[in-house]
Amino acid sequence: MVTRTPTRLRPWHGIMVATTLPFRDDLSVDHDAYADQVARLLAAGCDGVVPNGSLGEYQTLTDDERARVVRTAVEAAGDGDRVMPGVSAYGSAASRRWAEQAAEAGAGSVLLLPPNGYRAEPAAVRAHFAEVAAAGLPVVAYNNPFDTKVDLTPGLLAELYADGSIVAVKEFSGDVRRAYEIAEVAPELDLLIGADDVLLELALAGAVGWIAGFPNALPEACGTLYRAALAGDLDTARPLYRALHPLLRWDSRPEFVQAIKLAMDLAGHRGGPTRPPRSPLTAEHSAALRAATGKLLADGHH
Repeated sequence: MVTRTPTRLRPWHGIMVATTLPFRDDLSVDHDAYADQVARLLAAGCDGVVPNGSLGEYQTLTDDERARVVRTAVEAAGDGDRVMPGVSAYGSAASRRWAEQAAEAGAGSVLLLPPNGYRAEPAAVRAHFAEVAAAGLPVVAYNNPFDTKVDLTPGLLAELYADGSIVAVKEFSGDVRRAYEIAEVAPELDLLIGADDVLLELALAGAVGWIAGFPNALPEACGTLYRAALAGDLDTARPLYRALHPLLRWDSRPEFVQAIKLAMDLAGHRGGPTRPPRSPLTAEHSAALRAATGKLLADGHH
């Protein structure tokens, strides 16, 4: 029996899978395969999908491809509240246009990085999020200070929430202590797990959702882990977390897209190639991924 997150009260709650994007051998987008992927993840108990994130290689897509990916996700999900498109771009006006496109397609929320073309100051970050929020959809902020060089600190998040610009944050800093400070300075702001390898820690700290990578490959096992962690069932969550962690920690590495796609292939799903400039995993990394995934599958984790 498929079960979804019992406490999902908003479109951005629950297990929202940051979906990979299937490419054909000629590296064109296989939209039919992507529709099947979205349907498969929802049937396996995931709560929704996040197309056009970094895991979906949005930076390599044409405008037409990117727009169609969103429409495909909404159609395949059958419920726009289960789709949270990434709308990040170098310019605020472009991000707003992507948010408007997501709204036109019927999506229920959007995911937005801060300005990432330079190290933006707080005033520019606030203006950026306000511009995109004006499109009308709830905005989930994505804090990834490693790639953007802009850190959405708890204090800045509190200002963005007070501005009415964001409803939640995908927290990817890796510093689990921030969960408690965010709850102190912005108690109404929803915390979403942003990296697979801090799932248990942030779930226990009060997260209400997980923007997830490895459910692309192992949705049932990841779903069991998330729900146990959310319920505080450590007897179930801790051993499963320990078993999955050799894979989950790849979500925080630069090769995360290739790693998750390879794990999907090994699990019998469609992962496939990545677009340049991402290149195939090294032989060493591939062997490590194959060993970790193979052990999990042999132990019955799917």
